[in-house]
Amino acid sequence: MIALKTLSPEAVPSALQKARQYRLLNEPHEAESICLDILEVMPDHQDALITLLLALTDNFSNELPRSFQQALETVKKVRDPYCKAYYVGIIYERRAKAHLKIGDPGSGTMAHGWLTKAMEAYDQALKSCGPNQDAILRWNSCARIINTQADVKPGQDYDPEMFLDSFDMPY
Repeated sequence: MIALKTLSPEAVPSALQKARQYRLLNEPHEAESICLDILEVMPDHQDALITLLLALTDNFSNELPRSFQQALETVKKVRDPYCKAYYVGIIYERRAKAHLKIGDPGSGTMAHGWLTKAMEAYDQALKSCGPNQDAILRWNSCARIINTQADVKPGQDYDPEMFLDSFDMPY
């Protein structure tokens, strides 16, 4: 196994900027790798944790099971209750959108379940949001998908837990 080189603490701000740039270039693996380097040096770096979980969600359409589980593990390390609930919502919302993009049979029903869970997480975030209203914007986005896409609906004998992975709520 090849030993990784350690990033210097002074390089963290510029590395974080590079990770954000790689996300914008749709290179989630590069962003993920940079964030892991930052977290090796500063394990509690909140901006690196959030950038990492966003990079992981960027990759849901390609590696859903791995990226989803890693995103859930990452969000547990976010300290701020608002941010934790908000980013749980982001994870669920992006999982719903990944199901829609993949388009497997039943993906609309699965997306509905994840969008509903995302909206619950955004509601939780709103309990402590103060002036930040981003959770309202995300909640409305989920509601619009449910309201406008005919295939995004609960199934007839719908049990939301049937489609949702079992895990503890991270917030």
